[in-house]
Amino acid sequence: MEVRSMHFKATASGKLNDAVLQGAMKKAKGKFVDGRAAAVAEIDVWQPMRTHAAALRDLTIANLDAYLLEFEANATRRGAIVHWAESAAEANDIIVRIARDNAVKIATKSKSMVSEEISLNDALDAAGVEVVETDLGEYILQLAKEPPSHIVAPAVHKTKEQVADLFVAAHHKPRLTDIPSMTLEAREVLREKFLSADMGISGANFVIAETGTTLTVTNEGNADMVTTIPRIHVVVTGIEKVIPTLEDFATLIRLLPRSAIGQTVSNYLTLTTGVKGEGDLDGPEQMHIVLIDAGRTKLVGSDMQEMLRCIRCGACMNHCPVYQNVGGHAYGWVYPGPMGSVLTPTYVGIENAGDLPNAATFCGECQVVCPVKIPLPDLMRKWRERQFTQQLRPWSERAGIAVWSAFATRPTLYAWSTRVAARVAALLGGAKRRITWLPGLDGWTDGRDMPAPTGKTFRELYAARRSGGGRLL
Repeated sequence: MEVRSMHFKATASGKLNDAVLQGAMKKAKGKFVDGRAAAVAEIDVWQPMRTHAAALRDLTIANLDAYLLEFEANATRRGAIVHWAESAAEANDIIVRIARDNAVKIATKSKSMVSEEISLNDALDAAGVEVVETDLGEYILQLAKEPPSHIVAPAVHKTKEQVADLFVAAHHKPRLTDIPSMTLEAREVLREKFLSADMGISGANFVIAETGTTLTVTNEGNADMVTTIPRIHVVVTGIEKVIPTLEDFATLIRLLPRSAIGQTVSNYLTLTTGVKGEGDLDGPEQMHIVLIDAGRTKLVGSDMQEMLRCIRCGACMNHCPVYQNVGGHAYGWVYPGPMGSVLTPTYVGIENAGDLPNAATFCGECQVVCPVKIPLPDLMRKWRERQFTQQLRPWSERAGIAVWSAFATRPTLYAWSTRVAARVAALLGGAKRRITWLPGLDGWTDGRDMPAPTGKTFRELYAARRSGGGRLL
């Protein structure tokens, strides 16, 4: 997937003016936010569970090498072949080689953000393999030739009318606009692909060290057919997805669906352990598991290590006021929202994603709803600090911060300047006491007015309140 994160500002401006997108995002906001709140309220021990899950993920990451080797040993014992890929290119080479060695013509695929990250579909297409997305949202976007805009609901930015137009063009059938009929139409088209595929490709929400099991969570059941019908099953996943035991999975699965879309439990949990055994009615003849680094080990032992806790639920973006208004495509790569504002600079370089750590209000909602307590605002702040020290921010911004620092570290000068600023701002507000334009902040005031201050600083108002004997709030 092409990285376009450096164009965030321009893209976000266009998304704010896209009426169709704004309508779709407004509907999604209520569904995700309200649904999560209701599902979380059902569990009295939600906060202790978050604390336990965070500690579990930290323990795993601290011993990542040991758990990965344990997983490899147990998966191999059950007939799977484990491959290690240091980079996206290496991962693609491995999977393309498997396809070529087995004369694969059609590959069905369940939703996998890691496969989007490494551009797997493009690599297989170049090798002459037809790749068919079987998650309904991903299938819609494949027809539209668009990347996902959300890690859980990839087509959340699409309206049913847009989907109807895509289906007419692709399926050459009468136009339908009711969702059950459209879903049935997609199912009929995809069923043929399920039955004729030589290879099934899945991601993995978790891989379990003690059993060598890969585990995929879906709401449509498509992963079951992708992993059991084709003669070859390929699992593509990041190395951070390993967890120690099935018991640990039992904890995390209580957090994941509630945080993602407000469900108490996912519809389908697909656990795959090894190849088809003697007497088994279904299952693959070959199972390949590709464990991908692609920048993840850079986080281990760094001040960004907490990001490896992420279980890809999407709660941070669902609750982020920036994401809610601009959607996922504005972020310019695989991972949008607050999680993307931390991960994208790590994986593609801060020089290619400079606006993302600044694409936040720092309201803290992302940290509050994260099921594994990732301190996302703190991590974004660290990226901001690195940008500043490496002089990657515009000179005007750096100069402004330097001027502010000069005043802020000199209390007398700061007090005098704020008195002047408060009085000037009061004058700018006029009779309506509304500031409609501020020099240097026109991008902010173009879309909103700022209430004008009284002309007094907080210190002056506080001193007057104390001397008058009034109540201090």
